[in-house]
Amino acid sequence: MPIVAQSTETTDWVSRFADEVIEESERRAPGKPVVVASGLSPSGPIHLGNLREVMTPHLVADEIRRRGHQVRHLISWDDYDRYRKVPKGIAGVDEETWAEHIGKPLTSVPAPEGSPHPNWAEHFKAAMIESLAELGVEFDGISQTEQYTSGAYREQILHAMRHRNEIDAILDQYRTKKTPKKQQQKPQDEAELEAEEGSGAASEDDGSSGSAGYFPYKPYCGDCGKDLTTVTSYDDDTTELSYTCTACGFTETVRLSEFNRGKLVWKVDWPMRWAYEGVVFEPSGVDHSSPGSSFQVGGQIVGIFGGKQPIGPMYAFVGISGMAKMSSSRGGVPTPADALKIMEPQLLRWLYARRRPNQSFKIAFDQEIQRLYDEWDKLAAKVTEGAALPGDVAAYTRAVGTAAGELPKTPRPLPYRTLASVADITAGHEDQALRILSELDPEQPLAGLDEARPRYDRAEAWINTHVPADQRTIVRDEPDAELLKSLDEASQQSVRLLLDGLADHWSLDGLTHLVYGVPKVQAGFPADATPKELPAEIKTAQRTFFALLYHLLVGRDTGPRLPTLLLAVGQDRVRHLLGE
Repeated sequence: MPIVAQSTETTDWVSRFADEVIEESERRAPGKPVVVASGLSPSGPIHLGNLREVMTPHLVADEIRRRGHQVRHLISWDDYDRYRKVPKGIAGVDEETWAEHIGKPLTSVPAPEGSPHPNWAEHFKAAMIESLAELGVEFDGISQTEQYTSGAYREQILHAMRHRNEIDAILDQYRTKKTPKKQQQKPQDEAELEAEEGSGAASEDDGSSGSAGYFPYKPYCGDCGKDLTTVTSYDDDTTELSYTCTACGFTETVRLSEFNRGKLVWKVDWPMRWAYEGVVFEPSGVDHSSPGSSFQVGGQIVGIFGGKQPIGPMYAFVGISGMAKMSSSRGGVPTPADALKIMEPQLLRWLYARRRPNQSFKIAFDQEIQRLYDEWDKLAAKVTEGAALPGDVAAYTRAVGTAAGELPKTPRPLPYRTLASVADITAGHEDQALRILSELDPEQPLAGLDEARPRYDRAEAWINTHVPADQRTIVRDEPDAELLKSLDEASQQSVRLLLDGLADHWSLDGLTHLVYGVPKVQAGFPADATPKELPAEIKTAQRTFFALLYHLLVGRDTGPRLPTLLLAVGQDRVRHLLGE
């Protein structure tokens, strides 16, 4: 059942852009579907920074659909771009072997060894397409290889060649300008994912000028297949084009009106497509929005093709926390598929929906993911109670579903940090996990683990792939006899108070009340006394008590939340380890 739009009453960024895009589309092409666009280059793993290139127009397109308008979200797969470099850390790829293909179209490069896909581009597209389906992103994919090799852009290419001097004059205004310095590299564990390969911009190529003049078109060599070619002559009347390949020395003369093995240079290609597809909305990264960059220059070139520049917000970088741990094993930056292994699609959608495009944000692969989930669950509760702010309600609504309906969700969304702790302690034993989770709320026990899925599976994956071995929880097999013997009278009393209360407090809420209450009772206060009623020393006493329990149970100063840990260990084993 479609989710009811709240666009007329909210002032979130998605609604504002939807207003502008609908108005602009009616002005440009009355009665026709609204066209929004994204561009992705499958030159390697398509990372979470690139995902903003898709999520920004997706959210706007979805809002337009909710209002009853027809809309197309195009994703241009820039798979006819040149293969520029061999990415590091790709399984099944030997750098020396794959470096031989640099300069070929991405669809002419072999896929990594062992891949079921026919070429490099299809291999990396497939992973992204699967992730977009899980995220509920509806789109029309366009392969630029198919467009160019089928001759779909033939008239646009010939038009660009006829107007090459005008294009050259526009580009020449910017060629002498210095490119802005790149931002200083951030520490890898909090790096920003620049979408430099995200939308075909790669080398920001604007064509080359030689003795024969400027040409906005590059053929791929008929012999070696690379784009290291130089156009040596062109005749507008016959469309005869001659080129030489600087890589292998091959020369060829072709008739451009019949030739389909080449493409417009990027700074001409992008505005040509704006005009060809009638794009009204397309965002661009910070790297495309500086003076002289492709988006800015494209705004002038698009008129040559009879089109207009799209409404195009600049989007900021996406940060990653905990990236260093991941990169050391993978050799690359996180992708949407990596994120969806440890978080539900709703949470990932929410991270993109709640921030304006020009605001940067972080996606957590470290302990911060637990705080993000806490924040998400609090928002869900506020929305249910009708206590959330309109902008927060809008972001939540866009996260949990699309105009087509709600995304599949976890029936019993238990706290992520609790699920992670249980997965950590039980180490894959599902019967133990179900026992513990059923005891969280004895009034409403789980009937099976499926009620806690897929959230439980995401938490388990996070524990298994992103928590270092030295931070994993290993419960003692036997009591720490020496520590138990060394306890002073106050410590012995605190342990006794806990043991005496276990049976009556054996639930998540009950154990929370118990472990926080023991130091209060020892100090002469009621177990349910509030912080305002207690002296500051009580907090110190609680920390000391918690550290003692962690040492007795897992041999460390810290660990999972104590109530969860106690449930996980089980009442009999807790009594044994605490010396009863």
